[in-house]
This record gives sequence, C-alpha cells and structure tokens, in this order.
Amino acid sequence: MHTIGNPWLWGGFIVVVIVALLADLVLMRHGGPHKVKFKEALWWSIGWVCLALAFNAGLWYYLKETIDLATANTLGLQFLTGYLIEKALAVDNIFVFLLIMSYFSVPEIQRQRVLIIGIIGAIFLRTIMIFAGAALVNEFHWILYVFGAFLLFTGWKMWSAHGEEPDLNDNPALKFMRKHLKISTEYNGNNLMVEKDGVNWFTPMFVVLVLIAVTDVIFAVDSIPAIFAITTDPFIVLTSNVFAVLGLRAMFFMLAGMADRFHLLPYGLSIILGFIGIKMLLIDLYKIPVPVSLGVVFSILVITMILSLKIPPKEKSGEG
Repeated sequence: MHTIGNPWLWGGFIVVVIVALLADLVLMRHGGPHKVKFKEALWWSIGWVCLALAFNAGLWYYLKETIDLATANTLGLQFLTGYLIEKALAVDNIFVFLLIMSYFSVPEIQRQRVLIIGIIGAIFLRTIMIFAGAALVNEFHWILYVFGAFLLFTGWKMWSAHGEEPDLNDNPALKFMRKHLKISTEYNGNNLMVEKDGVNWFTPMFVVLVLIAVTDVIFAVDSIPAIFAITTDPFIVLTSNVFAVLGLRAMFFMLAGMADRFHLLPYGLSIILGFIGIKMLLIDLYKIPVPVSLGVVFSILVITMILSLKIPPKEKSGEG
C-alpha cells in the first residue's frame, strides 16, 4: 500500500505518542486521584490540540524539505481534516462514556484511570483496524463505496436516534457479563476483582472498562471509514486518529458538565457523516478538494455549536 511513512516518520510518531502518554500518566499520578475541574481539563485540551498542530507543522516541514511544497500542503491539509473529523466524532463517543460512568456511579477520582486505560486500548485497536482497512482499500477499491453507504446510514441513524437516551440494561455485553460473571455492587479502589468468602467477584470497575472497550470498537467502526474519504495513506490516517484519541481524557472532563449545552451537536455530526459518505460515493466521478472538505466540516461544527447556545433544548417528557 502507498504511504509517505518511512522508518524515520514512523519512529518519530511512536516516540511522540509514548512520551505524551508517559507525561500524561506521570502528571496524573503526581496530582493523585482527584476530581478534574473544568479549568484543568481546558488547559489539557489546549495542550493536546497544540501537540497535534505541532506534529502537523513538523510533518509539513519535513515533506516540504524532502519531497516538495505541493505534497507537503496536500498531506498537511489531509492530516488536519482527518484530525478535525475524528475529534468531532469523538464528542459523541465522550457522551456515551459519560452515560456509562454515570450509570455505574464511577467515583470522580477513579474516572481518570478508566479513561487513560480506554485511550490506550483505543490506540491499539485503531492501529489494527486502520492497517486492515488500508489493506482492504488497496486490494478492493470498490470497498470505498461500501464505506460511503455505511457512513450515510450511520449519519441517518445518528440523526433519527438523537434525543433517545440509550438503555444500558439492553446492552448485549452487559447482559452477558451479568449472566456469566459474579459482579459485586461496590468499588474497591482500582481493583478489577475482589475476593469475598473465598469467591472471586468482579468489581463495577471491570464492567465499566469492558463497556468502554466495546464502545471504542463501535465508534472505531463508525469513524475510521470517514477518514478514508480524505486519504488512504495509513500514516496520515493513523496519526490523525491517534492524536484525536490522545485528547479524549481531557475533553471528557471539559464536556462532562456541558453535554446539554451542545444538544444540537449530534445533528451536526450526522450531517458531517452524510457529507463524507457522499464524498466517498462520488470519489470516482468527482473528488471534492480537501480544503473544501475541511471548510465544510469546520463550518458545520461551528454553526451547530452556535445554534446550540442560541436555541434552548426541548424539555424531556415528564419534566416540569
């Protein structure tokens, strides 16, 4: 498969990600388990975005010096567009994480650990899925049409399902665990299993981590095809994905108290998925320029967020 990735680029990317994760883990441990406030989460979010932009700038400069300016501009924009799309779709992911943690009453001081484990799992999972997807696209070009149709369906499903809060009691993974595992009702710090009267019981922390992992799989299936409409280069696809995922923990705490404030955002995300699906279906007839895709995605997000602030959410049935 064609990619700009060479040993130096892959090595540099891996080093940046490992250092970033270690810094996140060390600083999180240094602060001790605590409730992350909005201001702290905001600064972390800004830091992760700056790191992604710095990587993008470094990649652009490297390509300009080693290949040419036109290639650097094209791939730089592809990375930025892919990053923005994945970052936007991660918001819906975060709202589901919030639902899971609220449902199981995960203590505030334990939520950081759950999220960092979820992020590491998401990076590992997406790496496998992206290389598999790139291999499929390289071998079977027609699969792009399947991806496009799937994104249109996902966008329609997201639009029609907005306002209907998922019922975790109907989650197949949760039903399976409740049926086959002994699950305690109390947390025991960060422990995933405790022993009571000689019997091993799984803690709610274990259940939450499993559900977070399942959610990662579901959202990866939705979001990874979206970026293949922008580029099929595994290096650009993976790096933009990973940098978007790295900021999930900070974004979770930043948006935790603002979910209702951006109530129209799922409609914006569904329109973005529809646009990307159409772009993918038209790929052999007309290739929508990457700058146009970037402008459309950014505009939809901004307009949706502004409208969310100006239009009050509808009161749920049963409320005053």
